[in-house]
Amino acid sequence: MIIPKKLIQVLKKNQINFITGVPDSVFKSVCFAFERQISKNEHITAANEGAAIGLAIGYYLATKKIPLVYFQNSGIGNALNPLVSLVNKNVYKIPMLLFIGWRGEMKGNKHIKDEPQHFYQGKITIDQLNLLGIDHIKINNTSNINLTIKRAKNLALKKSQPVAILVRKNTFTENSSKSKSNKKTREFFLKELYKYLPKNLRKISTTGMLSRELYELDKINKNSNNTFMCIGGMGHASSIAVGLAKKSKKKVLCLDGDGSAIMHLGSLITAARCKNLIHIIFNNNSHDSVGGQLTAGENLNFCNIARSIGYQNVYKVRNSKELKNFIKKSLKSRNNSFIEIICGAGHRNNLVRPTEKPIFNKNQFMKII
Repeated sequence: MIIPKKLIQVLKKNQINFITGVPDSVFKSVCFAFERQISKNEHITAANEGAAIGLAIGYYLATKKIPLVYFQNSGIGNALNPLVSLVNKNVYKIPMLLFIGWRGEMKGNKHIKDEPQHFYQGKITIDQLNLLGIDHIKINNTSNINLTIKRAKNLALKKSQPVAILVRKNTFTENSSKSKSNKKTREFFLKELYKYLPKNLRKISTTGMLSRELYELDKINKNSNNTFMCIGGMGHASSIAVGLAKKSKKKVLCLDGDGSAIMHLGSLITAARCKNLIHIIFNNNSHDSVGGQLTAGENLNFCNIARSIGYQNVYKVRNSKELKNFIKKSLKSRNNSFIEIICGAGHRNNLVRPTEKPIFNKNQFMKII
């Protein structure tokens, strides 16, 4: 397996000194190494993959040097617009390396074990890169990372366009992850919150561990049919909640995370105009579902943002008493509410995964609309 420190040494050797992207679990140890071993001037965690491409373009324009952009293959969708309309060889011809985690990889006609939301994306990843005219190199735990980076850089310079490095699972060694927080966890606050929610309240939950924690609570309370889990589409939970709320006379609850909210932060402007929405962001400053790396919103004050764009009731929660008080006020209010819950990063290792297919979740949710 490849040691993350070795990758950083190789990148520096090849004068690739600017790195930006969105963390992924396929190379989570690499993301931690970027955080800890590279200065904030040379490494930026981006809000989303398209923004990372933008940062890379700006760096190249300023230096004429090749940047590296990293993300999960599901992020190709977010990166698509700047890749096609700016980076492309028919437009500005910007060379860069794309370091892409290959979730849902196919082995023959079968998927390597993964979550259902990654299957189709894994199947079409190479087709997407081919359609974009982006050369790709696959790597695994036996690859020579020195030769790979050198080859990819030379090809990007020769063609004046991106070259993708597709990273398979288990390519890099694991290392100790984030330090533990003294704050109460997201799951603690979610359990507290659940006590005060009406059983028939419609809930939209964001990507990752939050949905798995909510899934457990719904199962225990025999109330799964009122939750729609956004198992993919990171950052779109609030928009889905607004679309649902616009056709409902009752309150709709959006359970969001800081990383997902930041990914499409502009969506909050629309959400702030939806009167029957309760929007809760669990802020643990962490991309918890892909390893716990820092988000792009370190020290971001979501409540100040919420007030400035028009949410009517804005609350910040740091303890159980505040949560009880503010959720009760929000449920009674005729206006919308925004609640930021300050919590610690991390999750239980034995969290249950949904056993039903996504289509079952959708059908059950729609039965009682």
